[in-house]
Amino acid sequence: QVQLVESGGGLVQAGGSLRLSCAASGRTFSSYAMGWFRQAPGKERLFVASISWSGGTTYYADSVKGRFTISRDNAKNTVYLQMNSLKPEDTAVYYCAAGKVFSTTPTSFGSWGQGTQVTVSS
Repeated sequence: QVQLVESGGGLVQAGGSLRLSCAASGRTFSSYAMGWFRQAPGKERLFVASISWSGGTTYYADSVKGRFTISRDNAKNTVYLQMNSLKPEDTAVYYCAAGKVFSTTPTSFGSWGQGTQVTVSS
């Protein structure tokens, strides 16, 4: 298991940008695929983006493609989510997740952070 702590959430106007960070504990960060998911009130947790162990391959949900970028720095045990051109519908709690399988499904990720709130005002 790896411990994950997200940061960087906040309130931003539509069209603005935020960068989320997720710091991982332990010395095996590079052996984990990483993902970002989000959950709006009363809705299910949805896939946003994921990145392979080396960072060479990424997946994105159609709703964020072209606006969000996932990246990782294995030397710093950190994964990032750069969010540009934010929309009110991006408002949610954003969760960082780690897993041994490179996937887009929540059940493939065994470790989760506590979440960080992102609110986009219109």
